[in-house]
Parts: sequence; C-alpha cells; structure tokens
Amino acid sequence: MERGAAGRLRRPRMDLVEVELSRVIIQQKGDQQYLNLRQRQGTRTFSIVIGFHEVEEINRKLHGLETQRPLTHDLVGRVIHGLGHRLHRVVVNDLRDGTFYAFLGLVPKNGAPDQPGPEVTIDCRPSDAIALAVQTQARIFVARHVFDEVSVE
Repeated sequence: MERGAAGRLRRPRMDLVEVELSRVIIQQKGDQQYLNLRQRQGTRTFSIVIGFHEVEEINRKLHGLETQRPLTHDLVGRVIHGLGHRLHRVVVNDLRDGTFYAFLGLVPKNGAPDQPGPEVTIDCRPSDAIALAVQTQARIFVARHVFDEVSVE
C-alpha cells in the first residue's frame, strides 16, 4: 500500500482483466453455490464458490426482485450512496490457500465517469462485492495473476 495525496492508503496499480458474471449456479443440495465469471474480451472463464444466502441475493438482483425491506446488500449500497460515493468497480485481487479476496473501489458520486476522482478501497468477500456490482451495474475486474492461475478456455 502507498499513501495518496490526502494521506489515504491506496492500492498499488495492478494489471487487471475485466470480467462479467456469466452464470449463477444454484444447487438445492449442499452449501456450495457457484458464480461463473467470463473474460469480457475473450473466452476464458472461472468459477467462485459462494454460500447459499449470497447466491440468493445475487440471483434476486439479476431478476429485479424487490423485498419489502432492504436486505444487507441494499443497505450497504444505500450507505455508500448516502456518504457521497458510488461503487466504481469491484476487483478480485488475490487468491490465497484456495480463498479469493476482493475489494470495492468507491469514488465520489459527483465525479465524471471518465474521471471519477480519488478511489477509496474497501476489502470484502468477492461474493459481497459481486452482489453490489450486480445491484449497481459496476464493472468487475480480476487481477491478471489470479485470472491466469484459475481461468480456463
């Protein structure tokens, strides 16, 4: 980590691959659910194993289903917005001992899309990050070293 102009910690630049959520696999038996991510400008894919509650939330967002009261990901999205930011991107940045790691990239909501302003990063689970990305239509990226390790044609 390095310090930015305002003294905030920021992540060093990394080579990223843009991906999109291509499939959500819900298994009725067992706790393991799968998100399949596909390279946006290519054919390589990989899967992330997530829990049932997270896959339900992502599937609900994909199908535009609303609940009577906000659920956790709705609340987090509202908090980000209420604090003057928007989710600019999600980055799956590491894979250690079979566990994926990710962060949210937040920028001021009044910034221009092509010049979003300083990015604040928040560590999170990839499943939560992807749920928020689906909710807000934010872009999803994977660090090149992770993508090269796990993706297949």
